[in-house]
Amino acid sequence: MSKSLLPIKVAALQMVSTNQLNTNLQRAEALVAEAAEHGAQLVVLPENFALFGSKEIFALAAAEEACGELQSFLAGLATQYKVVLVGGTIPLPAEDGRVYATSFIHSGDGVSLGQYRKIHLFDADVGDAQGSYRESDSYAPGDEVVVVDSAVGRIGVGICYDLRFPEMFRRMLELEADIIVLPSAFTRNTGWAHWLPLLRARAIENQCLVVAANQGGVHDAKRQTSGGSVVIDSWGRVLAEAGLGEACVVASYDQEEQRALRRRMPVAQHRRL
Repeated sequence: MSKSLLPIKVAALQMVSTNQLNTNLQRAEALVAEAAEHGAQLVVLPENFALFGSKEIFALAAAEEACGELQSFLAGLATQYKVVLVGGTIPLPAEDGRVYATSFIHSGDGVSLGQYRKIHLFDADVGDAQGSYRESDSYAPGDEVVVVDSAVGRIGVGICYDLRFPEMFRRMLELEADIIVLPSAFTRNTGWAHWLPLLRARAIENQCLVVAANQGGVHDAKRQTSGGSVVIDSWGRVLAEAGLGEACVVASYDQEEQRALRRRMPVAQHRRL
């Protein structure tokens, strides 16, 4: 008889990060502490949590090349608060002079479980105050889908624009992901239109828990993000959701219920293409 799995608590942290590194780190730590106080065992920070809208990403990436301050900061938070921590994104140097948007996953004892480099880059015109986004000017794309083992199950990591590419998440399912995490900084226009429907679709079609941590506010005169950080179960139910502004979104995840759903409706086994 297989061992019964207890429910676990997960948290999506929503920030309104700016170009002030120290302030952002203070707010990130306060939110991780809040999540831990609520009993969260898995905590997800948003994309660009440490620095938003700054050309300083290149200097920051150079400093992080050999396990810099931000990586130590994330490992320290995971250790201090005894959580599996998905550290939003930080920049790391790419070979061509650009940077990789990189998400680190740390265990509750601060050990790195792996890292994911954002694959899909947001080069789009969305009709907001900024108008045109060309992520590929500064960022290089990663090339590997990442699923890591952790104390709360197998975690697949996507970042923001990756959400629009379902084949990437299907690959996570093939790699036996139980949970999909998505650090993000969705623009206000695209997020209010598409964020929640796409997240629910990824949860339903892959029968995975989804923990999506978004930026949620006004960052400068041109950048507004959509908020709505959320936890969605494998049936597509919204378990907890934020509006705008800073938030700590916590929900319980029933691992046994998810496994039972996969047995009753074995979608992965029914694929024919």
